[in-house]
Amino acid sequence: MADEPLVLGIETSCDETGVGIVRGHTLLADAVASSVDDHARYGGVVPEIASRAHLEAMVPTIQRALKEAGVAASDLDGIAVTAGPGLAGALLVGVSAAKAYAYALGKPLYGVNHLASHICVDQLEHGALPEPTMALLVSGGHSSLLLAPDITSDVRPLGSTIDDAAGEAFDKVARVLGLGFPGGPAVDRHARDGDPKAIRFPRGLTGPRDAPYDFSFSGLKTAVARWVEAQRRDGLDVPVADVAASFQEAVVDVLTRKAIRACKEHGVDHLMIGGGVAANSRLRSLALERCEDAGIVLRVPRRALCTDNGAMVAALGAEMVARNRPSSTWDLPADSSLPVTEVSVPGHSHPHPEEHTHSHDHVHELSKDNLY
Repeated sequence: MADEPLVLGIETSCDETGVGIVRGHTLLADAVASSVDDHARYGGVVPEIASRAHLEAMVPTIQRALKEAGVAASDLDGIAVTAGPGLAGALLVGVSAAKAYAYALGKPLYGVNHLASHICVDQLEHGALPEPTMALLVSGGHSSLLLAPDITSDVRPLGSTIDDAAGEAFDKVARVLGLGFPGGPAVDRHARDGDPKAIRFPRGLTGPRDAPYDFSFSGLKTAVARWVEAQRRDGLDVPVADVAASFQEAVVDVLTRKAIRACKEHGVDHLMIGGGVAANSRLRSLALERCEDAGIVLRVPRRALCTDNGAMVAALGAEMVARNRPSSTWDLPADSSLPVTEVSVPGHSHPHPEEHTHSHDHVHELSKDNLY
């Protein structure tokens, strides 16, 4: 619908430069420039390399998104950007670019939370989110169970990782098995040829007195490393597929078990799963199986929308505009530890950008051709 808010979203929390354009709940463009190959030789993301890659990719990626969506920058109703959490330097590139575009175009600026954006992106796939929404977010940096009565203003953490996040554990186990970086897709691929019951790896924080919704994967990662080390020390072959499948089963067993428990105990009849690890095939299949058994509706976006992307930021930004939430001030910070309870960072009240007197000359290195 033409009267729905048209918002551009910028995501630079880690190693993906994502730019999405959304009209209401409709995705018009999802442009991504990844620097993952630049980090592969180091076995993990190097913050300085990620920040430089964002700088180089930002303007071309925004231009590509505008072209894909078939809109002009002047048509936008707002600019949304991930303000945190994430890598400080990487976030700063995105926030600075968003400020420049918003100011030059005279559009409101919305600094939003990375985790809340991962929840809101499901609206682009399955329509408006039920309220409240129960969300299981699993990625390289986060394993979280969240209850969201209002995705634009009220997100409540029920549980989170106390050590290694699920995605981090995938990366470390992949390194032990010599599968390269990033580890998630590689472990998933090898696990398809393995037996998930071959090795009984531990399930962390699942005892009767343990935190009901928190996660711990550090012990699991260590158990896998020690098992592999013992095999090699005894001169035995390491059955990579079986190790991958058994490790993966331990992770998704804990994730889905706790998510189902949270739904039941909070009276929520649906579960949304997001974040990069939501692309894992076994997590999807086990979650569906357990949700069906419990009478819970499962919502999982397509794989391209599970990993970090600008579409999710634009989706939350569009919802902010639609619900008339306050925009951010020009001193919007990049907050690497932004808590999920802060869905947006409005700051103090200030005049709308259109009330300022300014020209494009104030925005260095962004020519008129770049903006439009």
